Amino acid sequence: MITVYNCKQSYIYICNMKLTDVKTLELWYLENFEKNLKGRRILFDNIDPLLQTLSSKFKKEILGYSENNIPIYKISIGTGKTKILIWSQMHGNESTGTKALFDLFNFFEKSNTELSKIKASILKSCTIQFIPLLNPDGAIKFTRENANDIDLNRDAVERKAKESRLLRGVLDNFNPKFCFNLHDQRSIFNVKGTPNPATISFLAPSEDFDRTVTKGRKETMSVIVAMNHLLQQIIPNQIGRYTDEFYPTATGDNFQKLGHNTILIEAGHFKDDYQREITRKYNFYALLQGLYFIGTEKTYDNYEPYHDIPNNDTKFLDIIYKNIKTTENNGIQIVDIGIQLKFKVIASKLVIYKHIEKVGDLSDYYSYNHINAENLDIKELELSDS
Repeated sequence: MITVYNCKQSYIYICNMKLTDVKTLELWYLENFEKNLKGRRILFDNIDPLLQTLSSKFKKEILGYSENNIPIYKISIGTGKTKILIWSQMHGNESTGTKALFDLFNFFEKSNTELSKIKASILKSCTIQFIPLLNPDGAIKFTRENANDIDLNRDAVERKAKESRLLRGVLDNFNPKFCFNLHDQRSIFNVKGTPNPATISFLAPSEDFDRTVTKGRKETMSVIVAMNHLLQQIIPNQIGRYTDEFYPTATGDNFQKLGHNTILIEAGHFKDDYQREITRKYNFYALLQGLYFIGTEKTYDNYEPYHDIPNNDTKFLDIIYKNIKTTENNGIQIVDIGIQLKFKVIASKLVIYKHIEKVGDLSDYYSYNHINAENLDIKELELSDS
């Protein structure tokens, strides 16, 4: 069943209270998002000048250094008793959350009159620590892994990587009630039961193999319900939910098990937005909604609607070539070819290329770009299957 959200008024509601109209927030964002950060490949050299110009509202310090000796910063703001830890780019090639964090920094620096009330509520109620770009070495290579080919998101137990130890050190010393773990997901993910890409997906990680809905998970789910409620009014039916299968070595699962309510946000595809510049805005909106909810909510009882968020599915393709000729076993076959656009670094520049994701009858797959290729041979296309 597909849940349709029909918002007759263009209002954002948080904690069942009118916050501001969408137009106000959209206009603020248009003028104030961090214009010095753009594209898919965000490096330490891109964020360092912005970190240095943060005002005295923020406390900044070098938390430590990556395997290749690149600084990793911790940024702090707020004076409230509710502690929140947010980090981005633990996978080096997943930069949308980093861009959204700097948009959020701008929000704390220069909100307008209406939005300043929200800012004041957050900063009075919460103390927030940020680690933007946890994996700067992976960002250079544009890979998930760090310089030693370790996936930080699967290193929560052994903590072989310096970056993993730095993150865990902040967790233990700061002892946050909530964590936000910011990632990107591939464009192959759609919202199950719809032809729409999953522009934003959420997860309240499990604490055990039984996926027990503990008190902590209920609190995590309640925050996600609030964020989903906002986004459904702006991009209805483009919000997905990851399966809550328990991963014993994953960061979110372990942090949740340790008592730190961890919200996973996965930034995904929006139509024609391969640089994730539109998605970053919705990522920022979700963060703002989540922080405001945490800063103003006294109870976390509204968790059941979390289960109504549709699951992610893997039925979206960037391009579908229909009826293309291929040669197999000395004969001609007619198939569909599904393409996912991928990125890699060549000569220090990020390039995009076409990757063959699916071959066969793709009539049950979705795409914004269907191409009738019945007069083309597969050899005429510049494709890669690696």
